[in-house]
Amino acid sequence: MGNVRRGFLKTLFVVVGVLGDFSWVSAQTTPSFGDRTDVVVVEVPVQVVREGQPVRGLTAADFEISEGRNRLPITGFDVVDLAAATPALADSPIAPAARRHFLMLFDLSNAETKSVFAARKAAFEIVEKSLHTADLVAVATYSSASGTRLLLGFSSDRVQIARAIESVGVADAFDRAGDPLRLAIDLDEISSFVGAGAISERSTVKGKTRGDAVLDELKESLDRSEINSRREQTQRLSAYTRSLADLAKLMSNFDGRKYVVLLSEGFDSSLFAGTADATKTREINSAAESGEVWKVDSDQRFGSTQSANDLEHMLDELRRADCVIEAVDIGGLRAGGNLGHSRADGTDGLFTMADQTGGELFRNWNDLAEAMRQMLARTSVTYVLSISPEVLRDGSYHRLKVTLSDAASKAQRGARVVARPGYYAPKPFDQTDGVARMLDAAELVMSGKERSDFPAALLAAPFRGVGGKSFVPVVMEIDGKGLAAGTQGPTLPVEIYAYAITSDGRIADFFGQTLGLDLAKTREPLEQRGLKFFGHLELPLGDYSLRMLVRNGKTGAHALSVTPIGVSQAAVADPTDPEATLLPFVLRPFFPEPLAKWLVVRESPRGSLRDEPYPFLRVDQPYIPAARTSIAAGAEAEISIVGYDLPEGELRLQAKVSTFDGREVINGGDLTLKARESGGEEGREVIVASFVPRGLAAGKYRLRVEVAGGEGASLIALVSADAPFEVPLAVQ
Repeated sequence: MGNVRRGFLKTLFVVVGVLGDFSWVSAQTTPSFGDRTDVVVVEVPVQVVREGQPVRGLTAADFEISEGRNRLPITGFDVVDLAAATPALADSPIAPAARRHFLMLFDLSNAETKSVFAARKAAFEIVEKSLHTADLVAVATYSSASGTRLLLGFSSDRVQIARAIESVGVADAFDRAGDPLRLAIDLDEISSFVGAGAISERSTVKGKTRGDAVLDELKESLDRSEINSRREQTQRLSAYTRSLADLAKLMSNFDGRKYVVLLSEGFDSSLFAGTADATKTREINSAAESGEVWKVDSDQRFGSTQSANDLEHMLDELRRADCVIEAVDIGGLRAGGNLGHSRADGTDGLFTMADQTGGELFRNWNDLAEAMRQMLARTSVTYVLSISPEVLRDGSYHRLKVTLSDAASKAQRGARVVARPGYYAPKPFDQTDGVARMLDAAELVMSGKERSDFPAALLAAPFRGVGGKSFVPVVMEIDGKGLAAGTQGPTLPVEIYAYAITSDGRIADFFGQTLGLDLAKTREPLEQRGLKFFGHLELPLGDYSLRMLVRNGKTGAHALSVTPIGVSQAAVADPTDPEATLLPFVLRPFFPEPLAKWLVVRESPRGSLRDEPYPFLRVDQPYIPAARTSIAAGAEAEISIVGYDLPEGELRLQAKVSTFDGREVINGGDLTLKARESGGEEGREVIVASFVPRGLAAGKYRLRVEVAGGEGASLIALVSADAPFEVPLAVQ
């Protein structure tokens, strides 16, 4: 039977015109928008600070927003106070604009080796001790050889953040997880972090302690060349500022307040501001006065105009993107002597970057995490103001000014308003680059907030697996007409991502896939029937927020579906282990639909359970479960319930119906057992029953099934998880 079911999985999902997988889709057509305008929703995060403390208790009426001379009405208002509570990320998603984004940026070209090593510890200390669980953290490096390199996108997973920090400066430190959105480096446990996250220097790598091995690799990977030429230093500074300006443009894609924690020893400020050495200044002035112009180096005296322009351009891009530089002088963090050449004091350069973007310079702090808590406390209360301007879709920048109303200004005398200085108008999706698309998708997933440009629904259930993990089939049901809307050309690229995230932000498993649908062959069935995607996750014991994103790779139209899923001990018990205790359990009810009703696509083979047989069968006939079910009052619907190690003999079923807000509906439906079939594997069975809703008004409900068997001491009573269904309005 198992071979038959595996055969179904290999032959079942055949879609005419699936062209294959590819990472990112290049724009094939560029639509012309002319003078077309659209109303867009812009969220403006605002912090109000007085005497170093956040001001609480303000309302929408206390704020005013203007663009130039035009006063803009505030169309939405929200408040997030991170000091008030610690929300579970999976259960209480915070508005994206209210979340703080921290980019840990390691400057490998403007630092000594031991400084970088100390900076890794400092960075993890900040993440571990200071940041709120709702804060998102990314990790990146800069070097003159490779520019800015993103190691980890903005993630809530502290384990993955630790992995990324430990990999800084170490070539091929870890196997990549293949995460298309860069939210995870790998999903193995961290063995090289001790206790609360301190980097271990005691474990060995090739006969050396990990600390010595890392230092050796850092010495090889960092740029150690002595720079004697001032012109070369100027060129390096220009490359540095250009790279950070590009980074700022990328960060502008994110809502919310953004902080770049720059871990660096800085750069020589005389390159853009001129020398501060009094002796050199007197020598240059004396040469100029005596007519010895060949001894006068104007760049050295006043600084390079080009460097100053490059720096100002970078700072302007950072301000436009609402990025604050929190500069950390890691030269003050290192212990012991340098391992490279001596360098000019770069703290003035760091101070300029921090001061001009509203941040601070941290130097010579024994406890960096404690120092940053002051900044974090000031930003713990965020007011999210929404405006709805009408703009051209041209990517242009619009400056905003946020102030307190006259009444609020008087009541909060001396308060300082820190707000997003402007926003970029949207531009056609196919004109954005691949990295921006990736980060945008990651931001949608991490928000945990359902949203959709077209109807979509998600279904998942924890089947018994092996190796301590449950096999969790995932079915995404997508409205084909909405998905394909606006797509020009012969191919529809469809991006699909799924992540299982714990309540504390850890990523347990994920998959990502891009499909190319040949519209000449699939448009009609796609629009008439819709698309169903079948994939799977492999999850250990625990509770998760399952987030699945589907996106049109040409138009950017997308739908994010979120559903909770719990994996019990019974679902992770290994049936191949003779010592394992196999407990009985039942899954949620499934409402079967014929495969021919949908255009069905399955994932590419992946994971240790890639050969698991197709789970949705009735008498060897495969079906696809409905993620959305509509049952008219009094109509009969067939349901299928998968159970494991159920008692022999007669089973008794009872339907429990509740509203979506949890109120039980007494006698909400009748449930009748029709058949009990083998599930094709040891211990697995399929219960087939009919369900008839009774006395239910039109609306959304949840169905739970109670299964009982045996008598007396051998009585077993099991309760399924909920299955959603809807009772439509009666047609008159």
